[in-house]
Amino acid sequence: MTKTTINLKKQRLRNNEYYNIQKTLDKLYQQSQNGNTFRGLMKIITQRDNILLAYRNIKRNKGSQTQGVDAKNIAFLGEMTTDELVIFIQKKLKNYFPKKVRRVEIPKPNGKTRPLGIPTIEDRLIQQCILQIMEPICEAKFYKHSYGFRPLRSAKHAIARSCFLINNVKLHYVVDVDIKGFFDNIDHGKLLKQLWTIGIQDKSLLKVISKMLKAEIDGIGIPKKGTPQGGILSPLLANIALNELDWWLDSQWYNFKSRYNYATDARDGSKSHMYTALKNTNLKEMYIVRYADDFKIFCRNYTDAKKAFIAVKDWLKTRLKLEISTEKSKITNLKKNYSEFLGIKLKVVKKKKIMIKKRLVNRYLTRSHIADKAKLKILKQSKELIKKIQHAKGKEVFSSIDKYNAYVIGIHNYYSIASNCSQDFSEIAFLSHSLRENRLDLRRKKYGEKLPRYFYLKYGKSKRLRFVNGKALLPISYVKFSRQAGFNGISIYVEKDRLVIHNKQKSVSKDAIRYLLKHPSPERSVEFNDNRISLFVAQYGKCAVTGNKLDVTEINCHHKIPIFLGGDDKYKNLIIVEENVHKLIHAQNCETISKYLKILNLDCKKIEKINLLRKQVQLPAIL
Repeated sequence: MTKTTINLKKQRLRNNEYYNIQKTLDKLYQQSQNGNTFRGLMKIITQRDNILLAYRNIKRNKGSQTQGVDAKNIAFLGEMTTDELVIFIQKKLKNYFPKKVRRVEIPKPNGKTRPLGIPTIEDRLIQQCILQIMEPICEAKFYKHSYGFRPLRSAKHAIARSCFLINNVKLHYVVDVDIKGFFDNIDHGKLLKQLWTIGIQDKSLLKVISKMLKAEIDGIGIPKKGTPQGGILSPLLANIALNELDWWLDSQWYNFKSRYNYATDARDGSKSHMYTALKNTNLKEMYIVRYADDFKIFCRNYTDAKKAFIAVKDWLKTRLKLEISTEKSKITNLKKNYSEFLGIKLKVVKKKKIMIKKRLVNRYLTRSHIADKAKLKILKQSKELIKKIQHAKGKEVFSSIDKYNAYVIGIHNYYSIASNCSQDFSEIAFLSHSLRENRLDLRRKKYGEKLPRYFYLKYGKSKRLRFVNGKALLPISYVKFSRQAGFNGISIYVEKDRLVIHNKQKSVSKDAIRYLLKHPSPERSVEFNDNRISLFVAQYGKCAVTGNKLDVTEINCHHKIPIFLGGDDKYKNLIIVEENVHKLIHAQNCETISKYLKILNLDCKKIEKINLLRKQVQLPAIL
């Protein structure tokens, strides 16, 4: 189990279980694996727990603050009470008509723009409700080497699979296929048929999805094809559209259905005997690795690669009505040229010869670098962040340094999968060195100066570590190659797999969370009630002042800045305390204060915490 896999969507798994919907999702996944069809999905989609789970899942996304054509964001939904939100969504789905989609043009590195369609926040919430129920059904039918926008899978897994096919299977010809405007050209009729074939045969749901696909784009009109990038459901629909391609390519070689019964390899269960026989036929040896609409087909020789290229081009046009870009689509001999995939460029290089069956044989291995476009983007972004540190004033300096460090950690975590990442980042550091030195007042680490634990473990040995205003600035050149294991096949919809992912992280009883879900504060907003759960989990079910374990029936959620003083129901303005502490925070009578001080028996540190909270509600400190 890799560290990346453990961290990925860990909170989402907890949310599913807290909202008592995980068993439903597991059942849908298992039924889909068994070939069942589904006709009553709208009842599950409109369930109270599913709607509240959808709100929780989209609330913390950065996109939740983005406004649609109605100029509303997540705050509009958060102001409703829990019951109001549930009834609002249920009514919308009884006779659903989506609002207009806001059109935004996002600039691309090549000077062109990418169209982004942003539905209203209520339509995004409805899409999330649908996604949560459709995903387990689709996951059971998706191809195992499709890695984009799927639970627990990542771009790193796609790169790892590509390297495996190059190094272990020795496939050195790759077909790069670029689909012209894929998201804008998905055929609506074909997509609905694919949904039906997968097993989603609830006509009410299919009507809702059809209306979503045909939602009017502001300033453009009603689309005849495509699914807007920016919609929550769009990535899943994109995977459904290309799932047929995955399985067709898989059937051409890897899972070719032979009329003969070949024995499997006893060591790893592979069909090596069948593959040996297939090599004497006219079939093309090919393996697909896909991340969303970006995919590669690996072949053994140029002839197979050329046949695969022609076949895939024809298949996409005939079956999915999609055209490929002749400029960007090509066949690459990896022994001679690099091939780019997900920001990484791959090539095969000759290593020292090895002895196989008493013969010296050339050994070829993958060499990978950060792609040229990605390097330029990293250089540009890092320079902009350095300039922001220079121009920041006061406390903004520290937040600017934090943003720079977060960016460095993020690009290191991803691009460390490239075998020559250290060389690439050293070049980036060299090109931005003068900017850092001239614009920032840098100094070396002082003897005995402490670093945050993560910084110390990962960057503590670097001689390039510098400090700005007493705060560490991480060295962009200090990174090591980290080999990524291939995807291990676990699923978030299988109980034993989930236990491997997050069993050790459990800290709060599921029953306690479910109690809070079933007993919301009726007069409070859905945002307040959702944040109350988040705080209870974050505080491990303990009082923030005394540290005592709390009974879920007795917790008090305190507003640091009261509503009447301009406070709100946001997470940062709330804190979980026990009842007596809450009374002491608001107590004004000397006798009342003495009473609760005697009951609680607080030490000096805990009284300091109480006084800080009293100060925020504009009450005098307890002496």
